[in-house]
Amino acid sequence: MNSLDNWTVEALARIGLERKDGLLSIAIPEDSNLYAMTVGRYLGADHRDRRAITLEHPDGSTEHLTFAEVEQLSSALAVRLRQLGIGRGDYVGIHCGLRPETAIAHMAICKVGGVAVTLSQLYGPDTLAHALNDCQAAVLLTTEAAWAPLRADAADLFPHLSDVLVAQCTGNEPDLNHAMQTPVPDDFVMDLTGADDPALLMYTSGSTGMPKGILHGHRVLASYRPSINLFFNLSLDDEDAVFWSPSDWAWVGGLLDMVFPAWLAGRPIVTSEARFSAEWAFDFMARHKVTHTFLAPSAIRRLAQTPDPRTQHALSLRVICTGGEALAAEILEWAEGALGVVCNEFYGMTEVNHLIGNCAQLYPRRAGSMGIAYPGHRVMLVDTDGKDVAPGEVGEIVTTADAPTRYLGYLNNPDKEAELCLGPFMRTHDLAVRDTDGYYWYKGRSDDLIKSSGFRIGPAEIEECLIAHPAVADAAVVGKPDKERGSIVKAFVKPSRDYADRADADLVETLRQHVRQRLAPYKAPREITFVDSFEMTSSGKINRKVLRLAEAADDEG
Repeated sequence: MNSLDNWTVEALARIGLERKDGLLSIAIPEDSNLYAMTVGRYLGADHRDRRAITLEHPDGSTEHLTFAEVEQLSSALAVRLRQLGIGRGDYVGIHCGLRPETAIAHMAICKVGGVAVTLSQLYGPDTLAHALNDCQAAVLLTTEAAWAPLRADAADLFPHLSDVLVAQCTGNEPDLNHAMQTPVPDDFVMDLTGADDPALLMYTSGSTGMPKGILHGHRVLASYRPSINLFFNLSLDDEDAVFWSPSDWAWVGGLLDMVFPAWLAGRPIVTSEARFSAEWAFDFMARHKVTHTFLAPSAIRRLAQTPDPRTQHALSLRVICTGGEALAAEILEWAEGALGVVCNEFYGMTEVNHLIGNCAQLYPRRAGSMGIAYPGHRVMLVDTDGKDVAPGEVGEIVTTADAPTRYLGYLNNPDKEAELCLGPFMRTHDLAVRDTDGYYWYKGRSDDLIKSSGFRIGPAEIEECLIAHPAVADAAVVGKPDKERGSIVKAFVKPSRDYADRADADLVETLRQHVRQRLAPYKAPREITFVDSFEMTSSGKINRKVLRLAEAADDEG
């Protein structure tokens, strides 16, 4: 990343980098702490009364909290948690969705040295029970809307819970909002833990088996700091910056790529519990003058069905960061052309994130590429024996075992942790190609690979090709068992609005020829099924596993 080579020590420090032995590395102070790096930094007279968070209610009214108010509410909740016996290392479930209570709860748990268990409200009761029972959390913070369907069976589902605090409570549980009004004694002292102490327990979306508990230390935000600055195009500290994302705050995209970065910069985040749609999102961003957002590629694809959004909406948006799945070149061109924003894609996984990415301010993006290795990271592509592959060849993305953004480990799952070891490397099970300039091009998951007639076919590039066709709003590609070929390529396609009534055999052949011509004949789907929607994982990705299992079951039948 030669663009940073001439930066001064002070300039590098502002984005969390330092120079050691002539190489750029990520600065992670031993006392790094999520609270101290966010709200705790902004309690001086010049900042404490600035807006920290805004909630838009269903009726359109808004509720604002300043950094000083977040500080007061989180201290009050911290006192209440201590009264419930929560202290250093104890797990507290946060199940409050995209609401201020979630962000406040994170600060409160930090103040007592606890570990926040981030729980999506998309979880069904069995998945929620698995997570809470796996970590044996004693306290859960939730909302009435989320808790009401669970209340009657709670004792059986969650035997380890001793206390449940419910926001907007209509039952017999203590009200979470009232708990945030607990008097804070003058002698209240925070117990802030350090960089390598656990801070977050995040359960994976469960694409294989039940969700796995991933522990991150307080170091995680410090280790993300350089890449956050880069994928927000070195504009994190813009005075007028306003942050928003529809991504779930129980997951990395919503929490660590949006809520905490906003507060790391001392800027406000706006939120809503409204259901996402393109028209609603454009209106919301215009109303709140949103400048910075994290959007999954699938969300950007939905926005891209609006051909000329700037003429219809008074938008302030200028930076989109995106990740979690490959971004089609055509979608990037729409974002930067029709929407008129910088769109920086980045890559990583919950266990070890922000490995690769873009920063238009420093180096050119290449449409369809994830970018180059971010500073402070060593990223390689290797074959199944752990040997480097040449430029242009498909390999698995790996990094060093001591990667700065590495998780602390899986909870109660040493066997799963061993699966990420490949000799001296930490593996990702993601496949990519690297060009001679160091740009990476995503090729899919190793466990999603389709082996057909001797060919190894990654689904991601076929999906990207399909989505580039105007008839396709979204697509998923899997391998369907086949006695002659091992597997065949099967595509599931959600037609775009203009083609919804033309999803017929002619369109199937059109799309098949589109892939044949754009990629290769052997990559063209032999079968295409049109669907109205996809089942999504709780992190907002199409659940390919469900589609694969359905095809396998049909084959066995």
